[in-house]
Amino acid sequence: MNKTQLLNWLLEEEQKWTLLLAAIGDTRLNQLGVNGDWMLKDMIAHLTGWQRHLVAKLRAAADGQPEPAPAWPSELTDEDEINAWIYTANRHKTAQQIVADAADVHQHLLIILRSLPEDARVETIDGKFHVIWVREQRFALGEFFHHFYDDHATDVLNWLSQTD
Repeated sequence: MNKTQLLNWLLEEEQKWTLLLAAIGDTRLNQLGVNGDWMLKDMIAHLTGWQRHLVAKLRAAADGQPEPAPAWPSELTDEDEINAWIYTANRHKTAQQIVADAADVHQHLLIILRSLPEDARVETIDGKFHVIWVREQRFALGEFFHHFYDDHATDVLNWLSQTD
C-alpha cells in the first residue's frame, strides 16, 4: 500500500462512519446503555480523545518536533484512568459537538498525511492494520476505526437492535 491508497482507505472509512452516524441519528447519540453507562456520544469522544493524541504525535513527527504531551494529566498512565479522564472532560459536550470534534480530528489527520512525501513508508499488518512510518516512528492511522470495529461495534449493534 502506498500513501495515496492509505488516504483512499481512510476516506472510505470516514464515509462508512458518517453513514453509520446518520443511520443512528442525533437522538440516539444521547441515549444511555451503548456500553455500560456510556452514551454513543461518550464512545465517540473516547475514540476521538485517543485519535487526537495520535494526530498530535504524527504532526510533531512530521515537523521534526518532540512528541507532545497528551491532553490528559501526565500522572495518568493506566488506560482505564485515561478513558475516565476523557469521559469526564467531554461529558458536558453535546452530541453534535462530539461528532464535530471527531470530524475535525479526522480532517487534521488527512491534512498531515497529504503533506507527507508520496514515498512515505506504509505497512499493512495482518492484511488490515495500516501504519505509516515518519522517520523512525510508527503510527497506526486506522486506530479510530479499528478500535471501534474490534472493541465497540458489537456493543453498538447490540444496543441498536434493542433501541429500534
